[in-house]
Amino acid sequence: MHTIDAVLGDLTVEVADALVNAANATLLGGGGVDGALHAAAGPSLLEACRRVRRTQWHDGLPVGEAVATPAGLLPARWVIHTVGPNRHRGEDDESLLASCYTRSLDVAVDLGARSVAFPAIGAGAYGWEPQAAARIAVLAVASHPRTGIERVRFVLFNRTLHEAFVAALEALI
Repeated sequence: MHTIDAVLGDLTVEVADALVNAANATLLGGGGVDGALHAAAGPSLLEACRRVRRTQWHDGLPVGEAVATPAGLLPARWVIHTVGPNRHRGEDDESLLASCYTRSLDVAVDLGARSVAFPAIGAGAYGWEPQAAARIAVLAVASHPRTGIERVRFVLFNRTLHEAFVAALEALI
């Protein structure tokens, strides 16, 4: 049985095989979820991201793409980094935001992850409205085959986002 749920909480303490990072294209840390995960993971996460930049994504991770690294000190095996579209820069293509979720799940399946925890990608500094971000995220996750993944959890840092994700999940039923 595959479950999808939403909780109010802190992604840096969520126990899952893979935690998804709402990264910036450089993969070298930043604010919000990205900064919090890097701080909690310790310096090995930054070094793993630098390795990705040297070996795979020399020019940075494109919007909607995803890549995994070891999770360092986080309560997970992997961090899957994905770059959301920035509405403040005119990046308002919903399919790019959906791709953050589906590509992250593709990577999780390839890794053999059984549980994945997501933040609300794009709903912070990148300017996506909570209801739109939740609708896009929930539909993308629900439509993904998620082969081998037993649980997907949205871990939301404030009540507004949590309520939007709960409503989007309830709309599926």
